[in-house]
Amino acid sequence: MDGSAQAAAAHSVASAPPAHPGSEAELLFEAQRRAFAAEGPPGATRRHSLLERLEKALLSYRAEIAQAISEDFGHRSSDETELLELVPSIKAIRHAKSHLVRWMRPERRRVALTMQPAKAWVEYQPLGMIGIISPWNYPLFLAASPLADALAAGNRAMIKPSELTPRFSELLKGILTEAFDPADVAVITGGPDVAEAFSKLPFDHLLFTGSTSIGRKVMQAAAANLTPVTLELGGKSPVVVCPDYPTEKAARAIAFGKFVNAGQTCIAPDYVLAPAARAMELADAILAEAKRLYPRIADNPDYTSIITDRHYQRLTNAIEEAREGGATVLSIAEETASNSRKIPPTIVIDPPANSLLMREEIFGPVLPIVSSDSLDDALRIINDKDRPLALYVLTNSETNRRKILERTISGGVTLNGTLMHVAQNDLPFGGVGPSGMGAYHGFDGFKRFSHARAIHKVGFMNGFERLAPPYGRLQKMAVSFLLGR
Repeated sequence: MDGSAQAAAAHSVASAPPAHPGSEAELLFEAQRRAFAAEGPPGATRRHSLLERLEKALLSYRAEIAQAISEDFGHRSSDETELLELVPSIKAIRHAKSHLVRWMRPERRRVALTMQPAKAWVEYQPLGMIGIISPWNYPLFLAASPLADALAAGNRAMIKPSELTPRFSELLKGILTEAFDPADVAVITGGPDVAEAFSKLPFDHLLFTGSTSIGRKVMQAAAANLTPVTLELGGKSPVVVCPDYPTEKAARAIAFGKFVNAGQTCIAPDYVLAPAARAMELADAILAEAKRLYPRIADNPDYTSIITDRHYQRLTNAIEEAREGGATVLSIAEETASNSRKIPPTIVIDPPANSLLMREEIFGPVLPIVSSDSLDDALRIINDKDRPLALYVLTNSETNRRKILERTISGGVTLNGTLMHVAQNDLPFGGVGPSGMGAYHGFDGFKRFSHARAIHKVGFMNGFERLAPPYGRLQKMAVSFLLGR
Protein backbone atom coordinates (compact mmCIF):
# COMPACT_ATOMS: atom_id res chain seq x y z
CA MET A 1 0.00 0.00 0.00
CA ASP A 2 1.51 3.36 -0.99
CA GLY A 3 1.70 6.39 1.33
CA SER A 4 -1.43 8.10 0.00
CA ALA A 5 -3.46 4.92 0.25
CA GLN A 6 -2.18 4.34 3.78
CA ALA A 7 -3.12 7.88 4.76
CA ALA A 8 -6.59 7.41 3.31
CA ALA A 9 -7.02 4.17 5.21
CA ALA A 10 -5.84 5.78 8.40
CA HIS A 11 -8.33 8.61 8.05
CA SER A 12 -11.31 6.34 7.40
CA VAL A 13 -13.85 6.08 10.19
CA ALA A 14 -17.23 4.44 10.55
CA SER A 15 -19.88 6.40 8.66
CA ALA A 16 -22.76 5.62 10.98
CA PRO A 17 -22.68 7.80 14.11
CA PRO A 18 -23.29 6.14 17.48
CA ALA A 19 -26.82 6.29 18.85
CA HIS A 20 -25.60 8.14 21.93
CA PRO A 21 -22.21 9.47 23.03
CA GLY A 22 -21.16 6.37 24.93
CA SER A 23 -22.53 3.60 22.72
CA GLU A 24 -19.41 2.99 20.60
CA ALA A 25 -17.22 3.01 23.69
CA GLU A 26 -19.55 0.65 25.53
CA LEU A 27 -19.53 -1.85 22.64
CA LEU A 28 -15.75 -1.78 22.37
CA PHE A 29 -15.37 -2.06 26.13
CA GLU A 30 -17.55 -5.17 26.19
CA ALA A 31 -15.59 -6.68 23.29
CA GLN A 32 -12.32 -6.12 25.12
CA ARG A 33 -13.66 -7.49 28.37
CA ARG A 34 -14.92 -10.65 26.69
CA ALA A 35 -11.62 -11.11 24.87
CA PHE A 36 -9.61 -10.69 28.06
CA ALA A 37 -11.82 -13.19 29.90
CA ALA A 38 -11.58 -15.71 27.06
CA GLU A 39 -7.87 -15.44 26.29
CA GLY A 40 -6.44 -14.56 29.68
CA PRO A 41 -3.26 -12.57 30.22
CA PRO A 42 -0.87 -12.56 27.24
CA GLY A 43 2.65 -13.96 27.56
CA ALA A 44 5.86 -12.09 26.89
CA THR A 45 5.92 -13.04 23.20
CA ARG A 46 2.48 -11.59 22.48
CA ARG A 47 3.18 -8.45 24.50
CA HIS A 48 6.40 -7.92 22.58
CA SER A 49 4.50 -8.42 19.31
CA LEU A 50 1.89 -5.81 20.24
CA LEU A 51 4.59 -3.29 21.16
CA GLU A 52 6.40 -4.04 17.90
CA ARG A 53 3.16 -3.40 16.03
CA LEU A 54 2.71 -0.05 17.78
CA GLU A 55 6.26 1.02 16.99
CA LYS A 56 5.97 0.14 13.30
CA ALA A 57 2.59 1.87 12.99
CA LEU A 58 3.85 5.16 14.42
CA LEU A 59 7.01 5.14 12.33
CA SER A 60 5.01 4.36 9.17
CA TYR A 61 2.90 7.48 9.64
CA ARG A 62 5.50 9.88 11.02
CA ALA A 63 4.95 12.48 8.27
CA GLU A 64 1.16 12.29 8.47
CA ILE A 65 1.29 12.60 12.27
CA ALA A 66 3.42 15.75 12.15
CA GLN A 67 1.18 17.29 9.46
CA ALA A 68 -2.06 16.54 11.33
CA ILE A 69 -0.75 18.00 14.59
CA SER A 70 0.51 21.11 12.80
CA GLU A 71 -2.87 21.63 11.18
CA ASP A 72 -4.63 21.24 14.51
CA PHE A 73 -2.40 23.85 16.17
CA GLY A 74 -2.53 26.28 13.27
CA HIS A 75 1.16 25.60 12.96
CA ARG A 76 3.72 23.43 14.72
CA SER A 77 7.11 22.47 13.39
CA SER A 78 7.39 18.87 12.20
CA ASP A 79 10.88 18.85 13.74
CA GLU A 80 9.38 19.78 17.11
CA THR A 81 6.75 17.05 16.82
CA GLU A 82 9.34 14.43 15.93
CA LEU A 83 11.78 15.52 18.65
CA LEU A 84 9.29 15.97 21.48
CA GLU A 85 6.61 13.41 20.58
CA LEU A 86 7.70 10.73 18.13
CA VAL A 87 11.17 10.15 19.58
CA PRO A 88 10.08 9.76 23.23
CA SER A 89 7.12 7.59 22.14
CA ILE A 90 9.39 5.22 20.21
CA LYS A 91 11.96 5.23 23.01
CA ALA A 92 9.25 4.32 25.53
CA ILE A 93 8.10 1.43 23.35
CA ARG A 94 11.65 0.14 22.82
CA HIS A 95 12.44 0.48 26.51
CA ALA A 96 9.41 -1.65 27.36
CA LYS A 97 10.32 -4.27 24.75
CA SER A 98 13.89 -4.61 25.98
CA HIS A 99 12.95 -4.91 29.67
CA LEU A 100 9.66 -6.77 29.38
CA VAL A 101 10.87 -10.26 30.29
CA ARG A 102 12.69 -9.00 33.37
CA TRP A 103 9.68 -6.96 34.51
CA MET A 104 7.44 -10.02 34.24
CA ARG A 105 9.62 -12.24 36.41
CA PRO A 106 8.22 -13.08 39.85
CA GLU A 107 9.88 -11.18 42.71
CA ARG A 108 11.03 -13.32 45.62
CA ARG A 109 10.10 -12.01 49.07
CA ARG A 110 11.32 -12.97 52.52
CA VAL A 111 9.22 -15.30 54.64
CA ALA A 112 8.68 -14.41 58.31
CA LEU A 113 10.03 -16.81 60.93
CA THR A 114 6.52 -17.71 62.10
CA MET A 115 5.56 -18.76 58.55
CA GLN A 116 8.52 -21.07 57.91
CA PRO A 117 9.04 -23.34 56.09
CA ALA A 118 7.51 -21.61 53.06
CA LYS A 119 8.19 -19.55 49.96
CA ALA A 120 6.75 -16.13 49.07
CA TRP A 121 6.79 -14.10 45.92
CA VAL A 122 4.96 -11.40 43.96
CA GLU A 123 3.66 -11.82 40.43
CA TYR A 124 2.58 -8.82 38.36
CA GLN A 125 -0.62 -9.66 36.56
CA PRO A 126 -2.47 -7.40 34.10
CA LEU A 127 -5.42 -5.48 35.45
CA GLY A 128 -7.50 -6.01 32.32
CA MET A 129 -8.92 -2.96 30.54
CA ILE A 130 -7.09 0.36 30.71
CA GLY A 131 -8.72 3.67 29.74
CA ILE A 132 -6.48 6.51 28.53
CA ILE A 133 -7.79 10.06 28.16
CA SER A 134 -5.04 12.04 26.42
CA PRO A 135 -4.67 15.83 26.01
CA TRP A 136 -4.11 18.13 23.06
CA ASN A 137 -0.72 19.66 23.87
CA TYR A 138 1.34 16.51 23.16
CA PRO A 139 -1.36 14.39 21.57
CA LEU A 140 0.92 11.62 20.31
CA PHE A 141 3.32 11.15 23.23
CA LEU A 142 0.69 11.38 25.95
CA ALA A 143 -1.37 8.68 24.21
CA ALA A 144 1.43 6.39 22.99
CA SER A 145 3.56 6.38 26.14
CA PRO A 146 0.85 5.14 28.53
CA LEU A 147 -0.38 2.77 25.81
CA ALA A 148 3.09 1.21 25.66
CA ASP A 149 3.08 0.74 29.44
CA ALA A 150 -0.43 -0.75 29.37
CA LEU A 151 0.47 -3.23 26.62
CA ALA A 152 3.72 -4.16 28.35
CA ALA A 153 1.69 -4.99 31.46
CA GLY A 154 -0.53 -7.30 29.40
CA ASN A 155 -3.68 -5.19 29.23
CA ARG A 156 -6.23 -4.19 26.62
CA ALA A 157 -6.58 -0.43 26.12
CA MET A 158 -9.02 2.20 24.92
CA ILE A 159 -7.93 5.76 24.14
CA LYS A 160 -10.01 8.94 24.09
CA PRO A 161 -7.87 11.67 22.46
CA SER A 162 -8.66 15.37 22.72
CA GLU A 163 -11.35 16.99 20.62
CA LEU A 164 -9.08 20.07 20.32
CA THR A 165 -6.83 18.12 17.93
CA PRO A 166 -9.50 16.56 15.68
CA ARG A 167 -7.27 15.83 12.68
CA PHE A 168 -4.71 14.00 14.74
CA SER A 169 -7.37 12.22 16.78
CA GLU A 170 -8.99 10.78 13.66
CA LEU A 171 -5.57 9.92 12.24
CA LEU A 172 -4.62 8.11 15.45
CA LYS A 173 -7.88 6.20 15.30
CA GLY A 174 -7.12 5.13 11.75
CA ILE A 175 -3.53 4.16 12.52
CA LEU A 176 -4.39 2.03 15.53
CA THR A 177 -7.45 0.50 13.84
CA GLU A 178 -5.17 -0.59 11.02
CA ALA A 179 -2.50 -1.92 13.39
CA PHE A 180 -4.62 -3.64 16.07
CA ASP A 181 -7.70 -5.72 16.58
CA PRO A 182 -10.12 -3.42 18.44
CA ALA A 183 -10.34 -6.12 21.10
CA ASP A 184 -6.71 -5.23 21.91
CA VAL A 185 -6.53 -1.47 21.29
CA ALA A 186 -9.30 0.94 20.34
CA VAL A 187 -9.66 4.70 19.91
CA ILE A 188 -12.85 6.65 20.61
CA THR A 189 -13.14 10.16 19.18
CA GLY A 190 -15.64 12.89 19.98
CA GLY A 191 -16.32 15.88 22.16
CA PRO A 192 -16.74 16.44 25.89
CA ASP A 193 -19.93 14.35 25.99
CA VAL A 194 -18.03 11.36 24.63
CA ALA A 195 -15.19 11.95 27.11
CA GLU A 196 -17.71 12.07 29.96
CA ALA A 197 -19.29 8.79 28.87
CA PHE A 198 -15.82 7.26 28.41
CA SER A 199 -14.77 8.16 31.96
CA LYS A 200 -17.88 6.42 33.33
CA LEU A 201 -16.94 3.04 31.88
CA PRO A 202 -15.88 0.45 34.51
CA PHE A 203 -12.24 0.28 33.47
CA ASP A 204 -9.77 -1.61 35.62
CA HIS A 205 -7.64 1.56 35.61
CA LEU A 206 -8.16 5.00 34.08
CA LEU A 207 -5.37 7.41 33.21
CA PHE A 208 -6.25 11.05 32.55
CA THR A 209 -3.88 13.79 31.43
CA GLY A 210 -5.24 17.33 31.44
CA SER A 211 -6.37 20.17 33.64
CA THR A 212 -6.96 19.90 37.37
CA SER A 213 -10.59 21.01 37.02
CA ILE A 214 -11.42 18.27 34.49
CA GLY A 215 -9.34 15.80 36.49
CA ARG A 216 -11.71 16.24 39.43
CA LYS A 217 -14.68 15.38 37.20
CA VAL A 218 -12.91 12.32 35.79
CA MET A 219 -12.09 11.08 39.28
CA GLN A 220 -15.68 11.61 40.39
CA ALA A 221 -16.99 9.65 37.39
CA ALA A 222 -14.51 6.82 37.98
CA ALA A 223 -15.42 6.64 41.67
CA ALA A 224 -18.89 5.33 40.81
CA ASN A 225 -17.22 2.14 39.55
CA LEU A 226 -14.41 2.18 42.13
CA THR A 227 -12.07 2.51 39.15
CA PRO A 228 -8.56 3.45 40.29
CA VAL A 229 -7.18 6.51 38.52
CA THR A 230 -3.86 8.01 37.58
CA LEU A 231 -4.23 11.76 37.11
CA GLU A 232 -1.51 13.69 35.32
CA LEU A 233 -2.53 17.30 35.81
CA GLY A 234 -0.46 20.45 35.88
CA GLY A 235 0.04 23.45 38.07
CA LYS A 236 2.54 26.21 38.43
CA SER A 237 5.99 24.65 38.07
CA PRO A 238 8.62 27.04 39.49
CA VAL A 239 12.26 27.67 38.60
CA VAL A 240 14.51 28.66 41.50
CA VAL A 241 17.54 30.61 40.28
CA CYS A 242 20.09 30.79 43.08
CA PRO A 243 22.58 33.69 43.29
CA ASP A 244 25.56 31.46 42.43
CA TYR A 245 24.20 30.25 39.10
CA PRO A 246 25.46 32.01 35.92
CA THR A 247 22.81 34.17 34.26
CA GLU A 248 23.57 32.96 30.72
CA LYS A 249 23.25 29.28 31.66
CA ALA A 250 20.03 29.97 33.55
CA ALA A 251 18.59 31.85 30.57
CA ARG A 252 19.44 29.04 28.19
CA ALA A 253 17.76 26.38 30.32
CA ILE A 254 14.68 28.49 31.03
CA ALA A 255 14.16 29.71 27.46
CA PHE A 256 14.34 26.20 26.03
CA GLY A 257 11.94 24.75 28.59
CA LYS A 258 9.48 27.63 28.43
CA PHE A 259 9.19 28.49 24.76
CA VAL A 260 9.29 25.09 23.09
CA ASN A 261 5.75 24.30 21.86
CA ALA A 262 5.03 27.97 22.69
CA GLY A 263 4.89 27.13 26.39
CA GLN A 264 2.04 24.65 25.94
CA THR A 265 3.77 22.02 28.03
CA CYS A 266 2.43 20.71 31.34
CA ILE A 267 5.90 20.78 32.91
CA ALA A 268 7.03 24.06 31.32
CA PRO A 269 8.58 26.57 33.74
CA ASP A 270 5.56 28.55 34.90
CA TYR A 271 7.33 31.24 36.90
CA VAL A 272 10.89 32.08 37.94
CA LEU A 273 12.02 32.96 41.45
CA ALA A 274 15.17 35.06 41.44
CA PRO A 275 16.88 37.67 43.64
CA ALA A 276 15.35 41.10 43.03
CA ALA A 277 18.71 42.54 41.97
CA ARG A 278 18.96 39.98 39.14
CA ALA A 279 15.39 40.10 37.84
CA MET A 280 15.95 42.56 34.98
CA GLU A 281 19.30 41.05 34.02
CA LEU A 282 17.75 37.60 33.91
CA ALA A 283 14.74 38.83 31.90
CA ASP A 284 17.02 40.42 29.29
CA ALA A 285 19.12 37.26 29.06
CA ILE A 286 16.08 35.00 28.64
CA LEU A 287 14.68 37.22 25.88
CA ALA A 288 18.09 37.31 24.17
CA GLU A 289 18.17 33.51 24.25
CA ALA A 290 14.58 33.37 22.94
CA LYS A 291 15.62 35.68 20.11
CA ARG A 292 18.49 33.32 19.29
CA LEU A 293 16.15 30.32 19.27
CA TYR A 294 13.45 32.15 17.31
CA PRO A 295 14.95 35.05 15.28
CA ARG A 296 11.46 35.90 14.04
CA ILE A 297 8.00 34.87 15.18
CA ALA A 298 5.17 35.44 12.72
CA ASP A 299 6.54 33.40 9.82
CA ASN A 300 9.00 31.25 11.75
CA PRO A 301 8.40 27.54 10.93
CA ASP A 302 9.99 26.57 14.27
CA TYR A 303 7.59 28.58 16.44
CA THR A 304 4.26 27.08 17.46
CA SER A 305 0.82 28.71 17.40
CA ILE A 306 -1.53 28.76 20.39
CA ILE A 307 -4.00 25.90 20.06
CA THR A 308 -7.31 27.88 19.90
CA ASP A 309 -8.63 31.42 19.72
CA ARG A 310 -9.96 31.07 23.27
CA HIS A 311 -6.53 30.13 24.65
CA TYR A 312 -4.93 32.95 22.64
CA GLN A 313 -7.36 35.53 24.03
CA ARG A 314 -6.90 34.25 27.59
CA LEU A 315 -3.12 34.77 27.33
CA THR A 316 -3.33 38.24 25.80
CA ASN A 317 -5.84 39.26 28.48
CA ALA A 318 -3.52 37.94 31.19
CA ILE A 319 -0.61 39.99 29.86
CA GLU A 320 -2.70 43.16 29.81
CA GLU A 321 -4.03 42.48 33.31
CA ALA A 322 -0.48 42.22 34.63
CA ARG A 323 0.60 45.37 32.79
CA GLU A 324 -2.33 47.33 34.19
CA GLY A 325 -1.45 45.98 37.65
CA GLY A 326 1.97 47.63 37.50
CA ALA A 327 4.13 44.76 36.23
CA THR A 328 6.96 45.33 33.78
CA VAL A 329 6.23 43.52 30.50
CA LEU A 330 9.06 42.73 28.08
CA SER A 331 8.76 40.94 24.77
CA ILE A 332 10.52 40.25 21.51
CA ALA A 333 9.62 43.38 19.56
CA GLU A 334 7.45 41.91 16.86
CA GLU A 335 3.76 42.30 16.19
CA THR A 336 1.91 39.18 15.09
CA ALA A 337 -1.49 38.86 13.48
CA SER A 338 -4.09 37.41 15.82
CA ASN A 339 -5.24 35.00 13.13
CA SER A 340 -1.84 33.26 13.34
CA ARG A 341 -2.37 32.79 17.09
CA LYS A 342 1.33 33.34 17.74
CA ILE A 343 2.35 35.16 20.91
CA PRO A 344 6.00 36.24 21.04
CA PRO A 345 8.09 35.12 24.03
CA THR A 346 7.10 37.50 26.81
CA ILE A 347 8.57 38.18 30.26
CA VAL A 348 6.47 39.75 33.03
CA ILE A 349 8.44 41.01 36.02
CA ASP A 350 6.59 40.93 39.35
CA PRO A 351 2.98 40.54 38.24
CA PRO A 352 0.37 41.13 40.98
CA ALA A 353 0.07 38.10 43.25
CA ASN A 354 -3.67 37.84 42.55
CA SER A 355 -3.34 38.15 38.77
CA LEU A 356 -4.21 35.30 36.42
CA LEU A 357 -0.53 34.78 35.65
CA MET A 358 0.11 33.92 39.29
CA ARG A 359 -3.17 32.15 40.04
CA GLU A 360 -3.44 29.69 37.17
CA GLU A 361 -1.15 27.56 35.05
CA ILE A 362 -0.15 29.78 32.14
CA PHE A 363 0.22 27.24 29.30
CA GLY A 364 1.73 29.73 26.89
CA PRO A 365 4.96 31.63 26.08
CA VAL A 366 4.51 34.10 28.94
CA LEU A 367 6.95 33.88 31.85
CA PRO A 368 6.62 35.75 35.14
CA ILE A 369 9.80 36.53 37.07
CA VAL A 370 9.05 36.96 40.76
CA SER A 371 11.56 38.75 42.95
CA SER A 372 12.50 36.93 46.13
CA ASP A 373 14.45 38.39 49.04
CA SER A 374 16.19 35.13 49.94
CA LEU A 375 16.10 31.40 49.38
CA ASP A 376 13.78 31.07 52.37
CA ASP A 377 11.46 33.63 50.77
CA ALA A 378 11.47 31.65 47.51
CA LEU A 379 10.63 28.47 49.40
CA ARG A 380 7.76 30.24 51.17
CA ILE A 381 6.32 31.36 47.82
CA ILE A 382 6.51 27.81 46.42
CA ASN A 383 4.99 26.22 49.51
CA ASP A 384 2.16 28.76 49.66
CA LYS A 385 0.93 27.38 46.33
CA ASP A 386 -0.35 23.94 45.36
CA ARG A 387 2.34 21.30 44.94
CA PRO A 388 3.63 21.59 41.37
CA LEU A 389 4.06 18.93 38.73
CA ALA A 390 7.70 19.93 38.21
CA LEU A 391 10.38 21.89 40.06
CA TYR A 392 13.54 23.30 38.52
CA VAL A 393 16.58 24.21 40.61
CA LEU A 394 19.46 26.16 39.12
CA THR A 395 22.43 26.19 41.50
CA ASN A 396 25.94 24.76 41.84
CA SER A 397 25.65 24.81 45.63
CA GLU A 398 24.95 21.40 47.14
CA THR A 399 23.75 23.15 50.30
CA ASN A 400 21.14 25.15 48.37
CA ARG A 401 20.16 22.11 46.35
CA ARG A 402 19.56 19.92 49.38
CA LYS A 403 17.65 22.67 51.17
CA ILE A 404 15.28 23.16 48.24
CA LEU A 405 14.75 19.44 47.69
CA GLU A 406 14.11 18.76 51.37
CA ARG A 407 11.73 21.67 51.94
CA THR A 408 9.55 21.34 48.84
CA ILE A 409 7.29 18.65 47.39
CA SER A 410 6.75 18.31 43.65
CA GLY A 411 5.97 15.67 41.07
CA GLY A 412 9.49 15.62 39.61
CA VAL A 413 12.67 17.68 39.55
CA THR A 414 15.35 18.65 37.05
CA LEU A 415 18.52 20.13 38.51
CA ASN A 416 20.41 22.71 36.42
CA GLY A 417 18.06 22.30 33.49
CA THR A 418 14.39 22.01 32.57
CA LEU A 419 12.07 19.28 31.24
CA MET A 420 14.70 16.53 31.26
CA HIS A 421 13.25 14.33 34.00
CA VAL A 422 10.13 13.57 31.94
CA ALA A 423 12.22 12.08 29.11
CA GLN A 424 13.82 9.41 31.31
CA ASN A 425 12.09 6.05 30.97
CA ASP A 426 13.69 4.84 34.19
CA LEU A 427 12.15 7.70 36.19
CA PRO A 428 8.48 7.77 37.24
CA PHE A 429 6.44 10.67 35.88
CA GLY A 430 3.52 11.97 37.91
CA GLY A 431 2.19 14.74 40.08
CA VAL A 432 1.23 15.10 43.71
CA GLY A 433 -1.92 16.64 45.19
CA PRO A 434 -3.57 19.08 42.75
CA SER A 435 -0.85 18.33 40.16
CA GLY A 436 -1.88 14.70 40.02
CA MET A 437 -1.77 11.28 41.60
CA GLY A 438 0.10 8.17 40.60
CA ALA A 439 3.03 7.89 38.21
CA TYR A 440 4.00 5.92 35.16
CA HIS A 441 6.83 5.51 32.55
CA GLY A 442 8.88 2.37 32.15
CA PHE A 443 8.81 -0.09 35.03
CA ASP A 444 6.72 2.34 37.06
CA GLY A 445 4.14 2.33 34.25
CA PHE A 446 4.28 -1.47 34.07
CA LYS A 447 3.54 -1.61 37.81
CA ARG A 448 0.88 1.10 37.57
CA PHE A 449 -1.13 -1.00 35.12
CA SER A 450 -0.51 -4.30 36.93
CA HIS A 451 -1.78 -5.95 40.09
CA ALA A 452 1.04 -7.00 42.42
CA ARG A 453 -0.30 -10.39 43.41
CA ALA A 454 1.07 -11.76 46.68
CA ILE A 455 1.65 -15.53 46.67
CA HIS A 456 2.59 -17.67 49.68
CA LYS A 457 3.45 -21.36 49.31
CA VAL A 458 3.35 -23.44 52.47
CA GLY A 459 6.24 -25.87 52.93
CA PHE A 460 6.18 -29.46 54.20
CA MET A 461 4.43 -28.26 57.36
CA ASN A 462 2.56 -25.19 58.57
CA GLY A 463 4.03 -24.20 61.92
CA PHE A 464 1.56 -21.40 62.42
CA GLU A 465 -1.34 -23.86 62.44
CA ARG A 466 0.13 -25.38 65.62
CA LEU A 467 -0.80 -22.11 67.38
CA ALA A 468 -4.49 -22.51 66.52
CA PRO A 469 -7.21 -23.00 69.20
CA PRO A 470 -7.66 -24.29 71.75
CA TYR A 471 -5.11 -21.77 73.03
CA GLY A 472 -2.79 -22.81 75.78
CA ARG A 473 0.77 -22.75 76.99
CA LEU A 474 2.37 -23.08 73.53
CA GLN A 475 0.46 -20.06 72.20
CA LYS A 476 1.45 -17.95 75.22
CA MET A 477 5.13 -18.90 74.85
CA ALA A 478 5.03 -18.05 71.12
CA VAL A 479 3.46 -14.61 71.74
CA SER A 480 5.99 -13.84 74.48
CA PHE A 481 8.83 -14.86 72.19
CA LEU A 482 7.56 -12.85 69.22
CA LEU A 483 6.83 -9.70 71.24
CA GLY A 484 10.23 -9.90 72.88
CA ARG A 485 12.12 -9.90 69.61
